[in-house]
Amino acid sequence: MAPAADETSVGPGDAERTGPAAEADRAPEPPGAGSPALTVAAVARRLGVAPATLRTWDRRYGLGPSEHSAGAHRRYSTHDLERLLVMRRLTIDGVAPAEAARLALSSDVRDAVVPPTTPASDDLTGRLPATTVPSARTDGGARGSATSGRADGGAGATVALVDAALAGRADRCAALLDVAAGQDLTRWWTGLVQPALAALARRTVVERPGVDARETLLGAVLAALRAHTATPPPSGAPVVLLLPVPGEPRPVLAHVLAAALVDGGVDARLVAGPVSTRHAGELALMTRARAVVTLSESPAPDLSVVARLAQERSDLPQFVMVAEAAEGRVPLDRSVHRARTLPGLLHEALAAVVQSSPL
Repeated sequence: MAPAADETSVGPGDAERTGPAAEADRAPEPPGAGSPALTVAAVARRLGVAPATLRTWDRRYGLGPSEHSAGAHRRYSTHDLERLLVMRRLTIDGVAPAEAARLALSSDVRDAVVPPTTPASDDLTGRLPATTVPSARTDGGARGSATSGRADGGAGATVALVDAALAGRADRCAALLDVAAGQDLTRWWTGLVQPALAALARRTVVERPGVDARETLLGAVLAALRAHTATPPPSGAPVVLLLPVPGEPRPVLAHVLAAALVDGGVDARLVAGPVSTRHAGELALMTRARAVVTLSESPAPDLSVVARLAQERSDLPQFVMVAEAAEGRVPLDRSVHRARTLPGLLHEALAAVVQSSPL
């Protein structure tokens, strides 16, 4: 079967070189160079691809080396290497090679010192510097899925965030996740954080003790939300209580929603630890909550607390968002409302709180 148009194949011009040409490819960089200029073989080792793949990317998409050394042998600069990293990560995530190359070529990459690989290194691309991809258009002028790395997300920003998490770079994750004043947190979540978490979930990685890419990313997400909501809500702000579901870990989405509620002028409070049906009513009274939110990612959540609270406090609005498979388990009632999207949940909760606020 012939390869697809964008699949990498080895042709006459892509075959591995041997003899003097290959030796020249492996020749050391002349002393005094400002940044490492790498051979095809060296870059292939760092990216974990075949040299023939690099030559194909050069020929088809213009992602080739930009430097020349003695004897007119072209070498890859650090700048070239960062663009290739974007290309590599995007293709791994399922982006078509032609589109991945377009994004890589438009990347606002910055020169960085790339540590040399050694025979003991086993992480291929994990040690390469991450990149920030600027806003790009994918639909002929309308806003596409690739937006700036520090805005609402996109393919390039997701690649950079996943790279940083895989390398255990909490500082890099924090820089990419920084939430600007006035930024829409629901778009920040759906456009950047959620795709990065999904990309990590699809990967099988081998990590060293103490390294956990997902936990690195989640820690940076929580830190960004803490920084964004560092200023306490105004005195007398209405309280919205976010209750956990028995037997489930609290989803990070609960923190995103809480921060978005704070942006809306609400004093959002997340409850941690086990909560019984009796505790829920007591907590609502103690905090003088104007609304209660329950989030679950389980296909079969225990929503008995929601049902009991609805019986005890029919005047207290409750908003529940669960996985699609669990929508039938929501105990719908005059005071219990089911939300299907984060923006919808946020809008409804804020509207209920505003309506119940004293004039």
